[in-house]
Amino acid sequence: MDQFNELVSMQMKTMDKLLYLQSELERCQHIEQQLVTLRQNTELIEIREEIDRMKAELQDIHRIFEEQTDEVIRSYQEMNIVIR
Repeated sequence: MDQFNELVSMQMKTMDKLLYLQSELERCQHIEQQLVTLRQNTELIEIREEIDRMKAELQDIHRIFEEQTDEVIRSYQEMNIVIR
């Protein structure tokens, strides 16, 4: 049971990170749109690089979250086998 709880806790931390990164990505995309409107090319390049970096990090976090979900499911199934 402790392992299951720890896995769920780790997954919740990953979800928090994922949600934070998604909100930061949205913020940067909003800034990007403002820079396009203002035609600020130098800043636009920088914000687009930041957006690309965040998207890559977001993909990594999604992959980790999916792996953690699989591990939580396996742990839960093992726990049920032991209890029965």
